[in-house]
Amino acid sequence: MARTPSNMLPLGTKAPYFELIDTVSGKLLDIESVKGKKGTVVMFICNHCPFVIHINEKIVNIANAYSQKGIGFVAISSNDVVNYPQDSPEKMKIHAKENNYPFPYLYDETQEIAKAYDAACTPDFYVFNEDQQLAYRGQLDSSRPENGIPLTGEDLRHALDCLIENKENTKLQKPSIGCNIKWKS
Repeated sequence: MARTPSNMLPLGTKAPYFELIDTVSGKLLDIESVKGKKGTVVMFICNHCPFVIHINEKIVNIANAYSQKGIGFVAISSNDVVNYPQDSPEKMKIHAKENNYPFPYLYDETQEIAKAYDAACTPDFYVFNEDQQLAYRGQLDSSRPENGIPLTGEDLRHALDCLIENKENTKLQKPSIGCNIKWKS
């Protein structure tokens, strides 16, 4: 497994606008339609990455819990589907249903959105506050496939709790580690 770290977009960055097709509903969604009252989590994921497979259940649990608290969630896949057909929109729809994703799973065909967010790996997490300014970017927690560390979601949960409670997040923000985004050649 390749281990690619996040690029760590500067805190305070305004959420780059996107308008992409949700592979489950077939609807065109933008950042405004997925944002939450208190904040928004934008996740870059894909179907086949072992790092994403490792955390799928945890991100579903977190999204279910925190969407009740005013946090919006959206997942985006930007992988090149010519060379990685397992990440095609048709398979994304199946994957989202099989994993009970409670959030839209958008397809970034041109890869422009991944570039706008400076996304590097899957999974890559971005948390924006109610004003759509970046408040957190980095890892879900320190668990990785085969490292034996329990999967808790503590880093993302802490960032979300800080947003909800209007507290500054002073905890060190560590890059996510995962498979590199499969860029088109």
